[in-house]
Amino acid sequence: MADASTNRRRNRPPTAAAAAAALLLAVFLALGLIPNASAEPAPAPPAPACGAESRGGCHDRPEALKLKVVAIAAILATSMIGVGAPLFSREVPALKPDRKLFVIIKAFASGVILATGYMHVMPDSFDDLRSECLPEVPWRKFPFTMFVAMLSAVITLMVDSYAMAYYKKINAKISSSSGGGGGGGDANGQAKDAVVGLEHGGADAHLHGGAGAGAIEGEKEQLLRYRVVAQVLELGIVVHSVVIGLSLGASDNPCTIRPLIAALCFHQMFEGMGLGGCILQAEFGLKVKFIMAFFFSATTPFGIALGIGLSNVYSDSSPAALIVEGLLNASSAGLLNYMALVDLLAADFLGPRLQADMKLQSWAYVAVLFGAGFMALMAKWA
Repeated sequence: MADASTNRRRNRPPTAAAAAAALLLAVFLALGLIPNASAEPAPAPPAPACGAESRGGCHDRPEALKLKVVAIAAILATSMIGVGAPLFSREVPALKPDRKLFVIIKAFASGVILATGYMHVMPDSFDDLRSECLPEVPWRKFPFTMFVAMLSAVITLMVDSYAMAYYKKINAKISSSSGGGGGGGDANGQAKDAVVGLEHGGADAHLHGGAGAGAIEGEKEQLLRYRVVAQVLELGIVVHSVVIGLSLGASDNPCTIRPLIAALCFHQMFEGMGLGGCILQAEFGLKVKFIMAFFFSATTPFGIALGIGLSNVYSDSSPAALIVEGLLNASSAGLLNYMALVDLLAADFLGPRLQADMKLQSWAYVAVLFGAGFMALMAKWA
């Protein structure tokens, strides 16, 4: 009797629960979530080549040198076009800073800068500081990239805040020393020159007459803001540009350099548009505009030339180079992310211009997403 009962249980069809369990087990095995005992162990990954340039595959120093020379010329030209286009937009009425098209273009460029920090600079820092070429302790036991980026954002806020307070203090002293009366226009001009600290002979004649004292002070304060933003933003971009140029200049792999040249040309052009828009709004004098545009355009080619000169002694996979580049990239990422979110996007979208025009605000958001998406796509190659 017991044997018959046992046989009936053995011959009973599987229940739905058993079938589901079998199906889940098969899925997990297929996905590799459960190790297959019968599978052979995967071969260990090859040890990274640390401290020396990889010699396999596509190593060709003479060909790489030719491509680097092409890269210097191409990146210099596209950088100058990108940063210079907004500066000459005053010749086109539709591209003046008070027009809607300029607002949309600036929103696009702000999205580019935001994606540069998050999609280009920060991942590079992660790759450097978590490299297998560095000791596990402390580099892979602590998120140095996020820590340094956080400190960089806070320090950028401090610089932003202290610079504004310092310039306002200078402005207040000059305004109070003027004593009002007929010298008010001259005092305004002196205050403007003191604020910049670099400019000689700016072009802000609209601040000198016709408007009330409150309107003049408001315009001057906004102008100070634009100038501080432009200078701090250029600092972060220049640091990153030197690092990527140095890495490209030290490489002897033509297969890597070819797509990188095209990607960096687009990268520098659109990043330059964002910086050029900030420089335009800051209304610097011609000399300061030229200096800032030159430094932006020349830093990546300078980094490439420096990498070429140091290629015999410099390796971008050496521990020292990984640490230096990783920390610089993390600092630049924190600065760019802060500037894009706080000084560019938040300042524009929470300002009176876009708050009063919902249609323009919607188009500006589309431009931000398009710019960020385009630059995020470029991260596939650079």
